[in-house]
Amino acid sequence: MATRTRAHVFVSGTVQGVYYRANTRDTADEMDVDGWVKNLNDGRVEAIFEGPKDAVEGMVEWCYTGSPAADVEDVTVDYEEPRGEDGFEIRY
Repeated sequence: MATRTRAHVFVSGTVQGVYYRANTRDTADEMDVDGWVKNLNDGRVEAIFEGPKDAVEGMVEWCYTGSPAADVEDVTVDYEEPRGEDGFEIRY
């Protein structure tokens, strides 16, 4: 079984109002990654990805492009100890 890991991600640029969260959820579901995604008041998107290391790394890479209408300027990532996320959701 692949090693489980957790990434805490912040994405900046034109990432709100462009279906970034919905596309993140759909991609995480396809990659079998658990966690959540939400908009922040400062215009960034915050996400937690938890799952097999290769899948989580794939989600982090995906964030650099994001949804088709997004214009990503920066992605910051901190890797943390897994906390047992189950499923993937959009938070409000």
